[in-house]
Amino acid sequence: MLIPGPNGPEDAIDTYLQPLIEELKELWEVGIETFDASTKENFKLHASLLWTINDFPAYGNLSRWSTKGKLACPSCNKDTSSIRLANYRKQCFMGHRRYLPKDHRWRNDKKSFDNIIEKRLPPKTCSRIEILNQVQDLEGQPLTKDPKKKRKISHEKRNDSWNKKSIFFELPYWKSLLL
Repeated sequence: MLIPGPNGPEDAIDTYLQPLIEELKELWEVGIETFDASTKENFKLHASLLWTINDFPAYGNLSRWSTKGKLACPSCNKDTSSIRLANYRKQCFMGHRRYLPKDHRWRNDKKSFDNIIEKRLPPKTCSRIEILNQVQDLEGQPLTKDPKKKRKISHEKRNDSWNKKSIFFELPYWKSLLL
């Protein structure tokens, strides 16, 4: 989907996605009568969205997890490994060696990396239920870029980077995956 204009829609992206979500709900729940050319018969086609392909900023925009700051990784969630570079006032993301096998030689290589032996395990993947629990109080955020209408969210108080509950969480098959 391409959204015209010089600026991105930011929080108002749900306005553009609502028609897609409604059609996906209908395709999942009701389906659409379709012709199968090989059998020469009609059948009821049901469909779902399996994944999206996008860059990192768009990933944050669709997931509603802020991909800026110290907790920038939606997959790592609250266990993102980052440090602030004092002289450059930028976040630096370290700790990638924790994804290596426990006995990998790079885990013990202090000299080539950041003078630290990496003993940590990779971050635990959040379940769908854990994610829904994290965003349950963010329901009903306004679909707007207008700062006067937006509710300010303190990521420091929340200890996460959720900006809003993603519109994709409304899809019925996403909810059924919770079971």
